[in-house]
Amino acid sequence: MNKTKVLVVDDSAVIRQVLTKIVNNEADMTVVGTAPNPYIARDKLILLKPDVMTLDIEMPRMDGLTFLKKVMRHFPIPTIIVSSVTKEGCKTSMKALEIGAVNVIPKPSEAYSIDSIEKELIKAIRAAAHAKVNKRKIDVAVEEKKSLQPISIATTNKIIAIGASTGGTEALKDVLIKLPANSPGIVMVQHMPPVFTAAFAERLNDLCKIEVREAKDGDVVYPGLALLAPGGLHMVLRREGARYFVRVKDGPQVWHQRPAVDVLFKSVSQFAGPNALGIILTGMGKDGAQGMELMKQTGAINIAQDEKSSVVFGMPKAAIETGSVDYVENLYDIPERVIDIINNKL
Repeated sequence: MNKTKVLVVDDSAVIRQVLTKIVNNEADMTVVGTAPNPYIARDKLILLKPDVMTLDIEMPRMDGLTFLKKVMRHFPIPTIIVSSVTKEGCKTSMKALEIGAVNVIPKPSEAYSIDSIEKELIKAIRAAAHAKVNKRKIDVAVEEKKSLQPISIATTNKIIAIGASTGGTEALKDVLIKLPANSPGIVMVQHMPPVFTAAFAERLNDLCKIEVREAKDGDVVYPGLALLAPGGLHMVLRREGARYFVRVKDGPQVWHQRPAVDVLFKSVSQFAGPNALGIILTGMGKDGAQGMELMKQTGAINIAQDEKSSVVFGMPKAAIETGSVDYVENLYDIPERVIDIINNKL
């Protein structure tokens, strides 16, 4: 077996030891090196050529964000951010995802025991090992809010449902940032640990013309609003009369995920039917494929991100293989396809 080679970068010797033990307990991965700061990490990246790097943000001499920018320019590697769950730590993690990190997990702490983060770390490494990461030019301003033309909506019955995982934070941003302020109500799942989803929704809200926020149980879904399922909880769509709303709830993991895309999509098939538009974006595994198939059976129109623009093609590929996807699109063409479908066919 070709094991996934992991480099652990953290200024805490305890954290390095903890992460190393977790990784080395798995048969399909191994820690090939550790580094207490970016300068040593740089040398080990070149020498050891790891497949995946875990990276702390707050380190002496050079912070993790600065180091990540350099890595993405010169030695791009799938990177998982291991971050504190403070408000500032979550915001910094969102910046790291914009720079090119593929995932973020909480650092072991009083709030997150070693046992609770073990599964998150292993899932993240396995997904990152399949991720495509290209050299990126970071010294550019955040994209302006270049939204498309307003949508002509005859009723407020339309629903857009989106699912994403590894690489999905930037993919979701690239889709939502171009949607006009009167877009149909949006419900979405991004595989992400608790706490980080609130920071992610806040970041999207700052960038988009639509309103974006982390969902709360009972929130009404209406045009111009996108609700993101909170990390650690499932989200389902419900309808009462002419009003859509969401339920946020606990429950068993589906495809090792909570929130799960399939849970959301299956509820959309039941309560929105032909008024729904489904979108499946980059991610590892098969979450969302079964739900998208049910959506198609009840009259929804479905879009999948293509392989070329996906960081990981697993989830879109699984949905396409069910035969329930109407359009396979490059990420940057999805917003225009959404507008066309809403205005002409949905």
